[in-house]
This record gives sequence, structure tokens and C-alpha cells, in this order.
Amino acid sequence: MPRPSARADDSIAYTYADYSEAAGRIGVHTQAILAEQDLGAGFRIDVTAINDAIAGATPTGVPAPAGSDQVPLAILHDHRKAWETDASRQFDRVNVSVGYAESREHDYVSKGWSLNTQTDFNQRNTELLVGVAGHDDSVETFYDPQHLYVGRHAYSSIVGVTQLLDPRTTFTLNATWARDTGYLSDQYKAVEKTVELVPGSFFALAFPENRPSERNSGVIFASVNRAFPELRGALEASYRFYADTFGVAAGTIEAKWLQKLGTALVLAPDFRFHEQGAANFYHYDLDATNIVPTYVPSPGGPAYSSDYRLSSLQAVTYGLNLSWSPCGWLKLALDYSRYDMRGRDGITPQSAYPDANIYSASAQFSW
Repeated sequence: MPRPSARADDSIAYTYADYSEAAGRIGVHTQAILAEQDLGAGFRIDVTAINDAIAGATPTGVPAPAGSDQVPLAILHDHRKAWETDASRQFDRVNVSVGYAESREHDYVSKGWSLNTQTDFNQRNTELLVGVAGHDDSVETFYDPQHLYVGRHAYSSIVGVTQLLDPRTTFTLNATWARDTGYLSDQYKAVEKTVELVPGSFFALAFPENRPSERNSGVIFASVNRAFPELRGALEASYRFYADTFGVAAGTIEAKWLQKLGTALVLAPDFRFHEQGAANFYHYDLDATNIVPTYVPSPGGPAYSSDYRLSSLQAVTYGLNLSWSPCGWLKLALDYSRYDMRGRDGITPQSAYPDANIYSASAQFSW
């Protein structure tokens, strides 16, 4: 949503979040600090710092052994540090913001920028959002000892409008286009193909996945926010459609009800349903294909991946948030969400797809 044109409170907030997949899968412990400060003369700056500790098991992409439905897992440990800053200037009817972000892991470095404008029309009943962004990443790979790090680049643009329909209702419609180029594969994911190494002898071998080196994608996002003063509540509902040149098409529906209890408590249950089709180069294994995989990625060659995240799937998230504002300068919040993912192709075992519990707690101090 575009930033309101009215002056916001200066604040600092701390959040701790725990994402834990079942059966020893991936766990992420996140600590984040967000500081917002008005600098006067229409200037404002926001700074966010994030520290992630990541550990657990994740599917390699190799099929389950014969007679089993448990896909092989690999153990990983990582530590991610990220920060971002956004500086904005409010003019008469236009807010201009410039952002920079950086994220570092032991094998991945990302640096990004953004430029957004929000313009008021129609006596502040209509707001137009126009923005561009990009990032340049360095990814550690294993196929070329002479060039361990390769590049990944992305550029995106967004155009959107938020319209006040009546004193209780706002409607938002955004369109986003993005282009990614460079090394777009996951260097830790493999695909399997049974090959005949010598006449009459067949072996199941694992090869690095090979995704296309270009991807264009588009998103249409629509949301409605409706206040219900008689119920002391409000509804936030949205739909997001995504499609890309990998062949993935996805739809996401989300709804949240915010219920005020007394003068300081807000209870907010929410529900999210996501469904996507498979990428046109997703294969559980390559045995039924004519693809000849290689150990060195080939952008011009055939694309193939066994990453379950590119398969046909459904995901449901439901949760509950409780926020408490005992005074004007303090806000406390607790949040729980349950995440369940299921495959839809009838081939990829369910053991490839995670279920997770997500907890978070935050405190915000304003002045």
C-alpha cells in the first residue's frame, strides 16, 4: 500500500520470528530491527537490519529410493545478514522514495535499489504508485573452479492505483513486470537420470539442475479494504495472479479480519490459499525424457529441474495475530501461522513438500 501522506510517528521496532518445518526440515530464526525517523522539511528515513540463522534438512531433488516415498534430504547451515534503508521526501502531492538493500550469506551476496513515487489526485481520494527496482547478485557455484561466483540480475517495475470508493472502502490494483537474467539455477539442487555407462550396466546418476538463464514474469494484484464500524472491525482481502516464462502460473487468495477488542486489543485471524502449475521443465526424474544432462550448466541447452518448488502444488496458510497498545508510545504483538504445502502432480512424493509452524513476537516504541 502507498505510504499515507500524513506524518507518521517516529518509532523503533524489534521482531523475533521462528519458522520451523516439521520432521527436521528447514528452521529459520530471525531477528529484525526497524527504525523510522522524521528528519523535518518533508524528509523521512527508514532503516531495517535483519539477522537470520538457518539450519535443517531440504530435498536434494533426487527421487526417493525404490520402495520408499521419502525423498533424500541434505543438511544445511547458513547465516544471513541483511539491511535496507529507504529515504523519502514529501512534496505537495508527490512522495518520492529511494531505497537500497544488501543481503549476505556465505555463498550469496545481493545488492538492490528502488525508486518509487506516490502521487495524490482527486482531492487525495486517488493515489498513483509508479516504481522501478533492481538487484545484482553474486552466487557461489561448483562447476567452474576458475570462476566460483557468477552473476544474477533482476529489474522490475510497478504501476498501481489506490482508490477511495467511500469513507469505509479502498480498492487497490497493481501491475508488476520483472526480468531476471544470469545464473537462475539453485546450485544445491540435482536431477537424476539412469544412464548406461557400459553395455548392459545402468546407473542412476545425479546431475546439477539447469534452469533457463532468462525469466520474464508479471503480477496482477487487487485488494479491497473495508471498515465495519458497527462491528468494530475491518476486512482486508486480496487476489494475486502470477505468470512467468518458466511456464509457472499461480493464483493467491488472502483474507484478514481485524477485530478490535476493548480500547487496546486487536485480534486478526487470516487465511491464505496459493495454487500453482509446474514449470515446463520440471521433472521428477529424467528417465522418461530424451534430455541428456551435463555436469556443467548450459544456458543454451535443455532446461531441467527436480526442485519441488517448481512443481504443481497447493499451499494453505492460516493464522492469528494479537496486538496490544497499552499506551500511545508502545505496541506489542504476537503472531502464529500454520503453513501446509501439498503436491498436485501425483508423481512427486508428499515427503518433498514441507509443513511449518511460524511464530513471531514484536515490540514497537513510538515518540
